[in-house]
Amino acid sequence: MANIIKRNFLLAFLFLFSLSTVSANERPKVGLVLSGGGAKGAAHIGVLRVLEANKVPIDYIVGTSIGSYIGGWYALGFSPDQIEEIMFNTQWDKGYSDFIPREDLLYEDKQLRDKYNITVRLGYSDGTLKMPSGLLLGQSALQLLKLSTDAVGEFDSFDDLAIPYRAVATDISSAKAVVLDHGSITQAMKASSTVPGALEPTEIDGRLLVDGGIINNMPVNVAREMGADIIIAVDIGSPLLEQSQINSTVDVLNQLSNILTITTTDNQKSLLSDQDILIRPDIDELSTTDFSILAVALAKGEAAALASQSKFSELGVTDKEFEQYLFAKKQKSRVWMQPLFQPVIAIEYDNQSKVDLAIIEEHFAIEIGDVVSKEALESAIDKVYALDRFESVNAEFTDTPAGRKITLTTKAKYWGPNYLKFGFNWQGDFSTISMFSLDFAYLLTDITDNGGQWKNELSLGWESAISTEFYQPLDKHQSFFSRSRLQLKEDKFTENEISTGQQHSELSNRFAELRLGLGYHYSDYGISELGIVGEVGNVSFEGNDYEELRYDSLGAYISLGYDTLNSINFPTQGNKFQVDVTARKDDFSHSLFDNQKELSVELNIDWRGALGLGHHTFVGIASYGTVLTDNDLSIRYSELGGFLNLSGYQKDSIIGANKALAVIVYQYDLGRDIPGGTGLPLYLGTSLETGNVWQLNESIDIEELVASASIYLGTDTTFGPAVIGVGYATLMNSAEEDEITVFFSLGKNW
Repeated sequence: MANIIKRNFLLAFLFLFSLSTVSANERPKVGLVLSGGGAKGAAHIGVLRVLEANKVPIDYIVGTSIGSYIGGWYALGFSPDQIEEIMFNTQWDKGYSDFIPREDLLYEDKQLRDKYNITVRLGYSDGTLKMPSGLLLGQSALQLLKLSTDAVGEFDSFDDLAIPYRAVATDISSAKAVVLDHGSITQAMKASSTVPGALEPTEIDGRLLVDGGIINNMPVNVAREMGADIIIAVDIGSPLLEQSQINSTVDVLNQLSNILTITTTDNQKSLLSDQDILIRPDIDELSTTDFSILAVALAKGEAAALASQSKFSELGVTDKEFEQYLFAKKQKSRVWMQPLFQPVIAIEYDNQSKVDLAIIEEHFAIEIGDVVSKEALESAIDKVYALDRFESVNAEFTDTPAGRKITLTTKAKYWGPNYLKFGFNWQGDFSTISMFSLDFAYLLTDITDNGGQWKNELSLGWESAISTEFYQPLDKHQSFFSRSRLQLKEDKFTENEISTGQQHSELSNRFAELRLGLGYHYSDYGISELGIVGEVGNVSFEGNDYEELRYDSLGAYISLGYDTLNSINFPTQGNKFQVDVTARKDDFSHSLFDNQKELSVELNIDWRGALGLGHHTFVGIASYGTVLTDNDLSIRYSELGGFLNLSGYQKDSIIGANKALAVIVYQYDLGRDIPGGTGLPLYLGTSLETGNVWQLNESIDIEELVASASIYLGTDTTFGPAVIGVGYATLMNSAEEDEITVFFSLGKNW
């Protein structure tokens, strides 16, 4: 980019500078220093607005943390009004989460997240537990910055911006201040505002950088070193908490942070001379993390600057001189803006992971010759990040006279390549059975050249299982795969016979199963698989003297799945469709069925779809299962009962060889309407449901359908969805007593 800048300076700015440098040389050089303070940073915009109204030209600008954001935008050439628009229209809450939206995940990753619903990043390898060095990875925060600064290229020097600019960060390994003066301005902004412990450190030039406020929250010295004769410093740091305000660990940590920033700010204030100007807006009572206070902070910054207006009189220039200053800034801005409309002439990949480059290229989806907008760049980066194999994904442009070169950097997860996964579920109806389960998995990835995975799982609780699975992609694009899975499992059923209201004894099916399959990912969100399956097991009734039924079987299966739901718990968009067909030869060993061998075909079809319209969502659910056999016995069961599955009954309390279910759900997201709410979804929902189960060789009978309904309140938590509600069920065309259940669920409810 340096060649373009130098060429344009020589051709376009020579005359402009000849007009402006005389007056510039006659006046003192002004350096603007913007401190850190989180959401209170909108106060800086108010100060900029007053400075421009008083025709005060800024020659240098330095910022820390949020000050580096505002300063960077202004240095690029954005006006105070444009910066206000960026600040107020950016969805800052998106920067508080780096978890990939479910709808963007690959099919297999969706199923993995649904089962292991506890959102924790934890790895184990080389005999060590590993975690990220921050609660957040910073991927979303960087994407927000890229959208706000446009697809700007890297700079050989930040002196080449419309206003010479510096961002201050802290080297976490040496505890020294780092002045960022070149490279990616978005990376510089991010590094300067990376809260240690909350965000992963930003690596620049081999250094791990965090928030500059730790070392220098108001870098007066940096502006002075750049050549500023007069400093205008804006202090928006937080004051110390009163003793009565320190009531928790969080309060103590906040106080420690305040002590650090106040100490560094006081040190920098001592460097100010009588001719320098210090502005301290009245923002002590405002939050650093609540971005709803932006308008208040902006107004307070403007008021504080107006109170110091008399001090600006000697720094202001004439109308003509200020017009020349603004015009020169605009011309400089065009130097970095013009390449935005140039095509990509080269794409380079800095792949710091074991993911095959062909997969990254396929999902990046930017090609030579493309003119890349900031929206297209965000989409391309998000598609690569959605592979869920990287700690971070970043793209930077290098601009040349011939066009733009883009470098995509993909960094492997630090806590990989082997991961620990956890799932949790607790369901009950406040009266009888409370079902509790814990799921654990140890997932080893990249154990073969094509990205093979070995997954070991353990389930404890109402039903228990232990399994091991080897998943092997067969090509570098990972479109084709083989799967080998062995599991030992115990299924339990407490059958409630609808027609009599009687609860049967607990039924237990203990078995070992082996599956060998070949599959094909026909899209990122769809899968097809076929293979062979073998089982050996026994069925028994707990607490009874019934003879155990022993069995073994061998057969083949075919499976087809498609999944674009944005949430398995409370979806607002997308569809999930699953079809499974299994044909088996069953061999039963029992005094009543001695060595009986029969062919059975099991079919299961499940669909769930959602359509959201603002805060309103309509969800449809349909399920059908059947077992086709000439035998009088089957060990294959379908289950109904539980939330949105005939909500009036206990979970999985109705079992039979055949089932049918249809549900329509209406949900209203009232969480964002609650005054003072956090913005988290809080769903008030109601459902109408119908279905039933039938035994072998029984046909679906409309007159035997159960009518059910529910009303519930639910939200998503760290442990998965939390739901509490009331379910009702009645058997149509029957005088049997209706069922009413008050149910609750925490964790997986599918």
